Amino acid sequence: MTKGILPGVGVAIIEQLRVGTMRLRFFLLAVAVVLPAGAALAQYGQYPMLDAAANRVIQKYQSSSCDQLWQDRNRQKSQEEQRAVQFLRSDPQVRQRFIDRVAAPVANKLFECGMIP
Repeated sequence: MTKGILPGVGVAIIEQLRVGTMRLRFFLLAVAVVLPAGAALAQYGQYPMLDAAANRVIQKYQSSSCDQLWQDRNRQKSQEEQRAVQFLRSDPQVRQRFIDRVAAPVANKLFECGMIP
């Protein structure tokens, strides 16, 4: 069995490598978690008017009673609502972002009210 030039130096280097590897793994994990979250926030911050419209729709469904929603189903859409729908039909990317934002809250409310199976 041969001994190193300085006893204990090899162990210290191995320990530093182990700690450095753990720090690198933690950093990569943090980047993997934070990067998609930041991209999602940037995606929604890119269209402030879309955010406002989506928030209005969500608020309307969350604050309306089931009876109000049943009555609203048969009501004529305002010109503003018709323009918004037309805009969403003309731009698939904006439509997808809008639907991604409102789908879950609206679907949950419609389910609670028995408006969807």
